[in-house]
Amino acid sequence: MIRVPSLILDEARCRANIRAMAEKSRALRLKLRPHFKTHQSLDIGRWFADEGVECITVSSVGMAKYFAPAWNDITIAFPVNLREIEDINSLAKVISINLLVESTETINFLNSNLSHHVNVFIKINLGNNRAGLKPDNHEYISKLANDIHKSEKMNFLGFLGHAGQTYGCRSATEIRNTHRIARTQLVELKEKYKDSYPNIQASYGDTPSSSVCDDFEGIDEIRPGNFVFYDLMQSQIGSCTPGQIAVALACPVVAIHPEDNEIILYGGGIHLSKDRLTTVKGDVFGQAVKCGTNGLGSIIDDCYLISLSQEHGVLRASPEFIRTCKVGDLVHILPVHSCMTANLMKSYRTTNGKTISMFTPY
Repeated sequence: MIRVPSLILDEARCRANIRAMAEKSRALRLKLRPHFKTHQSLDIGRWFADEGVECITVSSVGMAKYFAPAWNDITIAFPVNLREIEDINSLAKVISINLLVESTETINFLNSNLSHHVNVFIKINLGNNRAGLKPDNHEYISKLANDIHKSEKMNFLGFLGHAGQTYGCRSATEIRNTHRIARTQLVELKEKYKDSYPNIQASYGDTPSSSVCDDFEGIDEIRPGNFVFYDLMQSQIGSCTPGQIAVALACPVVAIHPEDNEIILYGGGIHLSKDRLTTVKGDVFGQAVKCGTNGLGSIIDDCYLISLSQEHGVLRASPEFIRTCKVGDLVHILPVHSCMTANLMKSYRTTNGKTISMFTPY
């Protein structure tokens, strides 16, 4: 029996999302290197292997250590943290590991402190302005590439970018336009250096582009992550339909205020995060969905999370829905951001009652 907020996983939807992305990648002749920071689970990782996926992306050294027993080709898509050099060396001893750099300081440190061979991408800022070098910073990029190439401990793989600005889009057309600009920047950079480094790759990744777009000419691999579950944000963006969202938070009903059209849920910011959507209904922190042993069902009309505190969630609901609820029931909430929700919850319960564990940081 579910007693406290629990993250419910629809395995059939999840597997369908994985299968669709794997088939699309094969059709477009792209390597699929999915980002496992969303699900963070060895068990779910096996579902990717079932679809022919052979290499993965993670967001931390600790996560790479967790997945290393099952995967021997891992990209850590976060700039190298020099303080983790011992763990990096331990990983590089047993698997093929790909690191991200964007400074001479990092390259010099790795050159002096690596004890095993690693592959290296130069991180490129494709417009989301979070990390990486601007693609027109040719003088510095050239120096970094040359320094990596000269190293006996590093192999220059190429350029890696993330078009995270697609998360600000609100239609498939906007996604395609944003993707075209970001893809062009990365491919032009690859072409500029291809004569000097014939085997370099262009690694590109974000769920909206990977879900919606078909033009990946010049790109070698894609690294989407959120698509494994999708969420309300991706639905609003235009990356998926609500019927593809594969996780929901089961929240016990602790109070009902029919005079205010509100239901108080045990499920707050420490479970769902405080990511929100701006909609015609105002700020929305989640939306109620039907759920049964056969999986997640359709969205329940006019049932929105309008407020979150640490443990509490306030669900604005229609009088019709409120009449069907009683204290002690469960209400299932689709998250705005499944990556954050999964990271907070640290385990899954499938709709047929199976428990799936996740990575726990060391």
